[in-house]
Amino acid sequence: MCGRYALHAHPEVVALQFGLRSVPEFGPRYNIAPASQVLIVRDREAALVRWGLVPRWTKDASIGAKLNNARAETVATKPSFRDAYRKRRCLVPASGFYEWKAEGGRKQPYYVRPARGGLFAFAGLWERWNDLETCAIITTEANERMRAIHDRMPVIVALEHYERWLSGEEDLLKPCPSSEIVACKVNRAVNNARDDSPELIQPEET
Repeated sequence: MCGRYALHAHPEVVALQFGLRSVPEFGPRYNIAPASQVLIVRDREAALVRWGLVPRWTKDASIGAKLNNARAETVATKPSFRDAYRKRRCLVPASGFYEWKAEGGRKQPYYVRPARGGLFAFAGLWERWNDLETCAIITTEANERMRAIHDRMPVIVALEHYERWLSGEEDLLKPCPSSEIVACKVNRAVNNARDDSPELIQPEET
């Protein structure tokens, strides 16, 4: 799954990596939680939408609270996601994401970031429900390095595959190579979604 992530790159850096002319103004975020406004890239533009997908056919927007993530194994067939999978794909820029591992009877957060710098691009879907635009992040089975922490991870789209994903190609919903990620223990303060500071992503001494 993907329940928290960070995006603290300058908007110009986001624009450069994703080939955009402009990006909506946003400040650095170190603890992005579901129901937040998040940045997505779609149709050669960037937009701010709410995290938690609300399908077009629903009568109640609160369903979005349960649809933060879409599983790669069922995204093409599950009614909540299949229409967006076919017609409304997006990329979700991220500086890194958090996952939790049970250690010593407690859940220890880890921060996972790109091994070579830059940004992750999560595979995502977006929807429009009345005037509300929302999104979901697609997850897949963990790669070998991530498996030591958790059995799921976001689908990370390689730079050379951005257009392939956005144009509707199949066969991209796989775990990225282990060499593409670095994970480190971080402070449990990230457990509180209201805490949002650079200290959250600093490695803890072991």
